[in-house]
Amino acid sequence: MGADNSEPEVSDSLKTFGAVLKALRDEGGLTQEQFAPRVRYSVTYVAKIEQGRRFPPKELVPRSEGVLGAPAARVLGAAYRTLMRKAGLAAWFQQWAGIEEEAVTLYAYECRAIPGLLQPEPYIRAIYERRLPPVTEDQLEREVAARLERHRLLTERPNTAFSFIIEQALLERHMGGPDVTRAVIDHLLEVGRRRNVEIQIMPLRQEDHSGVDGQMYLAETPDHQWVGYTEGQRSSTLITAPKDVSVLLQRYGKLRSQALDCGATVSLLKQMRGAL
Repeated sequence: MGADNSEPEVSDSLKTFGAVLKALRDEGGLTQEQFAPRVRYSVTYVAKIEQGRRFPPKELVPRSEGVLGAPAARVLGAAYRTLMRKAGLAAWFQQWAGIEEEAVTLYAYECRAIPGLLQPEPYIRAIYERRLPPVTEDQLEREVAARLERHRLLTERPNTAFSFIIEQALLERHMGGPDVTRAVIDHLLEVGRRRNVEIQIMPLRQEDHSGVDGQMYLAETPDHQWVGYTEGQRSSTLITAPKDVSVLLQRYGKLRSQALDCGATVSLLKQMRGAL
């Protein structure tokens, strides 16, 4: 997959969201002139959203609830979440994002950055603010919102087993500064308390290490098939061949035995936080 496929594709999604908004507004018996002031936007702005020419603000959904009713707001909210996934996620990542949402088991080993599902907002902003080529403020906000929206998987799928193995070096790097690192550690400690989440740190010094070939993600689908996923610079690979997925599962299993257990991980995280 080349660089041409790495940019978010939003035009069709914006048009779809606009059509949903228009249909809900029409169902509510409101013209644009009646609806716009009730959600505290101009008529022109609402018209452009419905035409797919403007990205909808996140406040539009809660403001619409008091105007169109809770059922309509839920439909609009679902459309907005779909829009955010498509707008803020690179095209080559969207297929895996869909697999993530249905997974009954999800494994992640990261040696480059904190896994996206575990990134607090300050860390997300630190990453995107340093990304090259630079992004506009609008692009930044879309990407931050899209990544934060993915976090709902950890709470909305309590029966999904999540396992994360993270290199200690990622925390020692202090991406964004000590305050950002403190936010990351606090977030890891908080999320790690969830019954369906296991977080393990791979220590800096580990002579027996099975992750030398780089990061990997694995997901068990609802029909109990395993799928693998890896990323490179502006590209990704979805791994479905059983023999290749088996290799990743073997390596991940070994990594779990080599990393600190969950209790030792908590102790190390608290120690690192105290040293900031």
